[in-house]
Amino acid sequence: MPRVAFYAPMKPPSHPVPSGDRAFARALMAAIATGDTEVSLVSTVQTHDSKGNAARQTKLRAAAMSDAARLIDQLAVDPPDLWVTYHNYYKAPDFIGHAVTSALGMPYIQIEASRAKKRLTGPWGAFAAAAESAIDAADVVFCLTDHDLTALERHRPPGQRLINLRPFLPRSALPAATDPARHLPKMLTAGMMRHGDKLGSYQIIADTLANLQGTDWQLDVAGDGPARAEVERLMEPFGNQVRFLGQLDAEQMARAYANAALFFWPGVNEGFGMVYLEAQAAGLPVVAQDRPGVRDVLAPGTYPLPEDGATALASQITRLLCDADLCREIGATARHTIARDHLIGSARYTFWSAVTPLMERIS
Repeated sequence: MPRVAFYAPMKPPSHPVPSGDRAFARALMAAIATGDTEVSLVSTVQTHDSKGNAARQTKLRAAAMSDAARLIDQLAVDPPDLWVTYHNYYKAPDFIGHAVTSALGMPYIQIEASRAKKRLTGPWGAFAAAAESAIDAADVVFCLTDHDLTALERHRPPGQRLINLRPFLPRSALPAATDPARHLPKMLTAGMMRHGDKLGSYQIIADTLANLQGTDWQLDVAGDGPARAEVERLMEPFGNQVRFLGQLDAEQMARAYANAALFFWPGVNEGFGMVYLEAQAAGLPVVAQDRPGVRDVLAPGTYPLPEDGATALASQITRLLCDADLCREIGATARHTIARDHLIGSARYTFWSAVTPLMERIS
């Protein structure tokens, strides 16, 4: 039975706080697992430093290297057949996978790794160098977006394979379809309420709502977090037209998708966004901005550029809320796109087609 070691330095799939990163780590473990494959989460050490704090980085590196030493000792007699690291980048470098695979001679796979050469100087310089070194050591890097692939290809070391792995949902079939036209004019948005990029998306949402024509609309907001007070202040001008649902589990989110006419999330600096996949799988048209990463998971269509501003988003929403047939048509296209490209079966095939020859060569 093949054995796969899995590690996510940014946020382990066992973390108690939900997020897109956690959700996709779990999806990856499910996709890698087959009837005759054992996938183990071998470490929960997080190396994420969001502030560029040198003292914190020193502590994180020490904790990671201590765990790497533990794993080298533990796995030396009978190492796994493969090591997979998810989301190695300059704010959360993979010290552990790099060290363990180098010591034990294991095949080293990375998924959603990203290069940031400009970070080699500045407050994340040492972390960026570690992330770059780990990427250089990987035998195969699976890229989830065209944006990441471009930088990885530019600096790819000899012999390394770069493979496109489309973002996917951890399910083999679509959920029951919703009829978005039945729920006009209700919109749904979903996002963690954090400062920075997430709050940036909420600001764009508020600006967009202010530009909507008429008052015949409702927005449900799924999510919670440390910036909730700021988000609530942004939505105050719209009174009871905006309803806060709080943090929802998977079953509750499925009901929220099923009771909406469209999904709205601008996507400021999203890696790609699991919520887009979930909403489209349910048959919802999506209103988002045409951004790197986001565009890799959206169904074919027209999406406003960030520089087009909130008025362009408001215009698109107004058009959808006034046209039931258009909602149904775009929603059906979205479901077809997810079924064709973004379910677990295609991801599993892509992964194992790439790594099986590597494992055979090692054995």
